[in-house]
Amino acid sequence: NFNALPVVDTENRLVGIVTFDDAWDVMEDEATEDMEKMAAMLPSEHPYMRSTPVEIWKNRIPWLLLLMVSATLTGIVITRFENSLAALPCLTAFIPMLMDTGGNCGSQSSATVIRGLSLDEIEFSDLLRVQWKEIRVAVLCGVTLAAASFAKLLLFDKVTLAVALVVCVTLAATVLCAKVVGCTLPILSMKVGFDPAVMSSPFITTIVDAISLMLYFSVATAVLGL
Repeated sequence: NFNALPVVDTENRLVGIVTFDDAWDVMEDEATEDMEKMAAMLPSEHPYMRSTPVEIWKNRIPWLLLLMVSATLTGIVITRFENSLAALPCLTAFIPMLMDTGGNCGSQSSATVIRGLSLDEIEFSDLLRVQWKEIRVAVLCGVTLAAASFAKLLLFDKVTLAVALVVCVTLAATVLCAKVVGCTLPILSMKVGFDPAVMSSPFITTIVDAISLMLYFSVATAVLGL
């Protein structure tokens, strides 16, 4: 509730003040920078309406190039299991749902943890506690999503029981992996000196996409004998 705070030297002599407006400007700039990093953009020096298209391009293209290259992991996984897809083409229809759900789950966990780190509510020593909490959340979310998906697959998509089982088991496992990855990467990045906001949804989504595909085709191969 202070409008200003004094700044003193080592002998407690007044050398300046920090006003509420000064502090608010810094908080706003830092929050904007974190939001841009979490959206896979480099921090901008100017407000959006004062930025030129070239400036915006420069801020966005580095991460887009990096994520495009890293997304080739999913292509490698699909290529590796293309025989499975050829044997049972209906498996392809559920890939977007699994990848999107995994990415969303990882983004939820990372956003929560990054916010906790920024408010000093979470430290590196809390890593195991955070993981254990997210694992329990993942079990609840995974079971709920798998049950809803199982009903949809049988009632509306009219797939076989085996295919529905493959999709739902993969969905639950993907949610678990996504939430563990989403809560772990920001804490580890802070420990090694990186900004946790960098380890946000775009980067985590790319990792989770590859994991979900590996799980999907591994479960399909085991259950369906592809």
